[in-house]
Amino acid sequence: MSTPLIHDDPGLQPERTTLAWTRTTVSYAVCSAILLRWLPHYGFYIVALIGLMVAMAFGIYATQRARHHTSVQGLVAGRVRAQVGAVVTMTLALIGFGVAGIILILIS
Repeated sequence: MSTPLIHDDPGLQPERTTLAWTRTTVSYAVCSAILLRWLPHYGFYIVALIGLMVAMAFGIYATQRARHHTSVQGLVAGRVRAQVGAVVTMTLALIGFGVAGIILILIS
């Protein structure tokens, strides 16, 4: 097991950010479970959405340690950079899920 990363932020900013990403992962998992309810009505479309949501949740989970490590290193160095790629990916995924929801409503 690796040693914990040490930083001097009294507000624990990296830990708060990690907790927020964890909540996002749980939200994706819960939403994908809720979509199972619509499986008999929409079939393959819902399976595809569930697959994408689960993939997003696993993607967040898989990259969470690296994001936390980068954030702590940035605090120690005095230069924290925004995680633009992660935010853009999440934004595009949510827009895609919203558009897919509208399309599913319109085709029913």
